[in-house]
Amino acid sequence: MARYLYRREEGQEQPYWPLGPFKVRLPFVHYPLEQAEFVQAFLLFVISLGMIPLLQEYMGLPYEAALAYVFVAGVGFMLPGLLGVPFPPGWITPAIPLVVLYLEGFEPGPDAIRAMIALQLLVSVIFFVLGVTPLGRILVERLPISLKAGILLGAGIAALTGEIEEGGRLAETPISIIVGAVVVIYMMFSTSFSDLQQRSRVLRFLGSYGMVPGMIVGIAVAWAIREYPLPDIEWGLTQPSFVEMWNYLPFTVGFPSPEIFLAAVPTAVIAYIIAYGDIIVGTSLVRRVDDERPDERIDTDPNRVHIVTGIRNLMHAFFAPYPGLAGPIFTAITASIAVRYTQGRRAMESFFGAGATYHIAGFLALFLLPLVTGFQPILPVALSLTLILTGYLCITVGMEQVTNNTQRGVAGVMGVVLAIYGAGYGLAVGIFLYLLVERRRLFGRREPDEKSSERPTETTGEGSRR
Repeated sequence: MARYLYRREEGQEQPYWPLGPFKVRLPFVHYPLEQAEFVQAFLLFVISLGMIPLLQEYMGLPYEAALAYVFVAGVGFMLPGLLGVPFPPGWITPAIPLVVLYLEGFEPGPDAIRAMIALQLLVSVIFFVLGVTPLGRILVERLPISLKAGILLGAGIAALTGEIEEGGRLAETPISIIVGAVVVIYMMFSTSFSDLQQRSRVLRFLGSYGMVPGMIVGIAVAWAIREYPLPDIEWGLTQPSFVEMWNYLPFTVGFPSPEIFLAAVPTAVIAYIIAYGDIIVGTSLVRRVDDERPDERIDTDPNRVHIVTGIRNLMHAFFAPYPGLAGPIFTAITASIAVRYTQGRRAMESFFGAGATYHIAGFLALFLLPLVTGFQPILPVALSLTLILTGYLCITVGMEQVTNNTQRGVAGVMGVVLAIYGAGYGLAVGIFLYLLVERRRLFGRREPDEKSSERPTETTGEGSRR
């Protein structure tokens, strides 16, 4: 039996200490650490390091300061588990290419850092305000399907074009990234691999690790053919430069102007819409497996999720402005936990404990200098595979949203404009086209049949984001 101080009674929630809207839980006190998630985190923590190339390229940070940012993010990843959110958090991954487009309008360095601060503060405010009111649900439910699809298509197109354009990572180091992407997409989406998994326990085991096998293959190829240099492994503990990081925070570079805040509004709104879809997907996933385990009741309070995500974005704004933003769920890991959770209490004591374990282990991995220095040369591979997978999923889910040619036209044009010119122009074009060609009435209430054709779905999010 798993060992921890407060035991859970049959059919009850995992033990906790109440603290206002939060439910505080500590490892070994309120839940045990789960071995499978602990091991998996030591492989997947490299995805967190994948944010470093964006911090260097678009915000002008040196490696040591960017690594310190990642440590701040690691603390933020552990907050949901501490405060009572059951699923492990991540980035708002589909928003990353749109954030990059937004940052391209600013000079790397203090200007880009101030722009990122403004965006992260706005995202934080949106989560706080919409989390304690019904406005978040109303915003997403009233948003036309064609605009939801356009946002996802735009994010997907931007993610892929950023990789394949001249001068992009794929053009510079094509073999390792293409091989890794082929393995990831085949293992995660191929019907033939799905059939093979039914006949092989080994393939089922590999498939349960999501993009990890493809990432390992891509990294191995990168080193084998010297597309990326072999690592210079150092031993000991990591020493991120928090002193140098201070030179890249709002207390040093200054706070954004009102004009920068205004420019950040469209990207912040789109990021929230994507994240809200993740909350819906994550909540549905947890409730589905909750029915199969009567021994534990899982609390998925969406208000708590909003508040904790707002706190994380606020923390980032002041101490580590982050192009990945702070998202409510790492969907791939949540899905992996859900599969194992259905195997019973002997396989996993608590859904909550598994999610918390993952990010505790990921944070500990950041301190191991051999791991960090070993992966440092191939961080672009990890980032590229993450963005390629994100682009594939965003386009897939975006196309699933639309049901007729009118919606396809609005979503397609909006997606292209959004990917090329950014969130502001994309939203403006999408709204204009929706009013021009999709609404039955330019003004006034929608017709009943039109309203019924725009039911919100639970697939606004995508399945691989952090």
